[in-house]
Amino acid sequence: MAQKPKVDPHVGRLGYLQALVTEFQETESQDAKEQVLANLANFAYDPSNYPYLRQLQVLDLFLDSLSEENETLVEFAIGGLCNLCADRANKEHILQAGGGPLIINCLSSPNEETVLSAVTTIMYLSAPGPGRHPELSSAPVVQCMLRFSLSANARLRNLAQVFLEDFCSPSQVAEARRWPAHSALGIPLPRTEAPQQP
Repeated sequence: MAQKPKVDPHVGRLGYLQALVTEFQETESQDAKEQVLANLANFAYDPSNYPYLRQLQVLDLFLDSLSEENETLVEFAIGGLCNLCADRANKEHILQAGGGPLIINCLSSPNEETVLSAVTTIMYLSAPGPGRHPELSSAPVVQCMLRFSLSANARLRNLAQVFLEDFCSPSQVAEARRWPAHSALGIPLPRTEAPQQP
């Protein structure tokens, strides 16, 4: 089991978050990196932390972590971005930093939680308004959502159906249905974990 991050809890919120970022950057331990990134993703739930997380460039740290081979780091990074992207300033930063394609790539993860967070993040980033990013609702993404809408996993199926109904035009959905089945970015359905027996 990973040790608790080496952070003095009396340094204030900004100092605490700075210590977490420093530990993530300096540690060689994958377990410690996972624990710190999970902590940062949890701090991203609270809007009062957004200014600190932007100041400490945690959004970029999350975006960089989406390219990691460690699936756990990717899961926590996309979870953190999902928590942050409902905020307009965070959304703009993610999109301007080129986060769209990185997040779309998470749709092909074998990790179910990563895929669920990626779908939710794409929905937050696709919200109507100026500066809309067409890659977030491109034909391969829509086709992927069509496949996800047939999933046995109710959470994934429901999210995909919401995306198709609320973020795509009927013509986009019809066009994606005409594409060959193999063109959805090579995205398989994520593995569904078997329920744990008590």
